[in-house]
Amino acid sequence: MSLLTTNYLTPTGREEAWRFTPLNRLAGLHDGSSQVANNASLCLNSPAVTGVKFERVSRELLVPDSTSDDVVVQRVHAEAADVAHLSIAANTEIAEPIFLNRQGLRLDGAELSRVRISIGAHSRATVVVENSGTIVLGEDIEIHLEAGSHLKFVTLQEWNSGTVHAARHHALIGRDATFESITVTVGGSLVRLLPTVEFLAPGASAELLGVYFATAGQHFEHRIHVEHGVANAKSRVNYKGALAGDKAHTVWIGDVFIRAAAEGTDTYELNRNLLLSDGARADSVPNLEIETGEIVGAGHASTTGRFDDEQLFYLMSRGVPMDEARRLVVRGFFAEIISKIHSEEIQERLMARIDAELLKAGH
Repeated sequence: MSLLTTNYLTPTGREEAWRFTPLNRLAGLHDGSSQVANNASLCLNSPAVTGVKFERVSRELLVPDSTSDDVVVQRVHAEAADVAHLSIAANTEIAEPIFLNRQGLRLDGAELSRVRISIGAHSRATVVVENSGTIVLGEDIEIHLEAGSHLKFVTLQEWNSGTVHAARHHALIGRDATFESITVTVGGSLVRLLPTVEFLAPGASAELLGVYFATAGQHFEHRIHVEHGVANAKSRVNYKGALAGDKAHTVWIGDVFIRAAAEGTDTYELNRNLLLSDGARADSVPNLEIETGEIVGAGHASTTGRFDDEQLFYLMSRGVPMDEARRLVVRGFFAEIISKIHSEEIQERLMARIDAELLKAGH
């Protein structure tokens, strides 16, 4: 089935939401020119655990609980054949991470994927989505946190160079629930992710962390939107990016909207970018819209710069070669966030990938 069967408005690139995206590299996800492959590549990659269920559900039985003005998400909602549903029962604490694995193997069609993650009241879990291989993927992951629950959600984009991935990760957070998100993007040709948060009741909190490393010709775009529509909710956003190589391009948009009813809001967002070579470009746009003055605090910051010469000089003065000094500085730059994954195996794998990308870029 072709995406042309839908009637959604095709982006032209002049829209604010699309002005940074190279539409000609989206492999038809935005305009309906690609054929849709009947793939279902996401699978559970963890042992069976009491209170955890993974199943594929008819799209009619699990309708989206949120809307989106993103055309790729709209098409996923309209045309995905089914929903991959991971549910965790109420009052359940899962000690070990739950792994969902997606390994792309084909480029002859686009996969449209809907995913629902449901965390029952007063439950606690870590869910890791591992993406690798080569694929054209349009995706919507909708995450429901019931009252008093806690979820750490880790998504790893370790794609091969030919992959095109456009997705939304939308969290709906209930009363006194806590959502931790860590997004890592270190592979692919074009990756465009929309991590979004919607607070449903007071006492909820969200921490959105991210790391991205783009090399020559890669386009990585992360558009964060945090909707504070209820009182006494807290959010923190911290994304770090590095770029090396000609025409490496990253885009970070951080939108925080504090509505009039959201008294007692506490929010802060930060984006830092490290340019490792000429010819790379990092766009960083933090936005903060406030409709009430009755808040705890709200702020944002964004920086883009080159290597810290003092750090390099310190290491080289102690006999560390230039290339190794650069590698150590980049590792240190990312370590603050990657260490919070709390898996030595994943941390080392990601750092090894970053080292390899640095070497490929000639650093």
